[in-house]
Amino acid sequence: MNPTGHASAGPGGPGAGLYGLLMGRAAGLPNDDLFARMLVSQTAGQGALPPGLGLGPAVFPTLVKRHFPGFHLPAALADPGLDGERRAERDDLLALLLESRAGQDLSELWMAEIVTAACMANDHLWQDLGLWSRADLTRLMLENFPALAARNDRNMKWKKFLYKQLCQQEGIYVCRSPSCEVCVDYAVCFGPEE
Repeated sequence: MNPTGHASAGPGGPGAGLYGLLMGRAAGLPNDDLFARMLVSQTAGQGALPPGLGLGPAVFPTLVKRHFPGFHLPAALADPGLDGERRAERDDLLALLLESRAGQDLSELWMAEIVTAACMANDHLWQDLGLWSRADLTRLMLENFPALAARNDRNMKWKKFLYKQLCQQEGIYVCRSPSCEVCVDYAVCFGPEE
């Protein structure tokens, strides 16, 4: 069991066999391991990503083919879409991530879409993504969006950090404390993610 009380999709969990199959087909590209973890979790009903990791029917098969050649993963590829109210939020988050991508691999574009889709859910970002630990998410951010990740120099929770970045871009500062250390919500933003 993971800290949330759900069966773990990680090593030793019910998805361990699928993870091994995926990694046995991995192309040796950046993000193979992270995509495999997300796929295992999604197959186990964990995480909050829409079907096909939120990429939709035009892109998801391309990701699987590129990162796990010869592997056929059945997935419902419906694109549930977003209501207009959240569309602007989604677009802003996606733009923030795309501005900061490492520029090393095509998969960073897909990762930006996937992280954005997960931000629309309500749990910790690593859990919404179907990753197996916060360390997985930190690795994802450092490898795919290094300039943005470097700004999180005080280890703020990632989803809160991303939204704080959006607020700062717009010149919106909702915190009333002069610094995080004296804020009554310090534990909410910087505490452990379990």
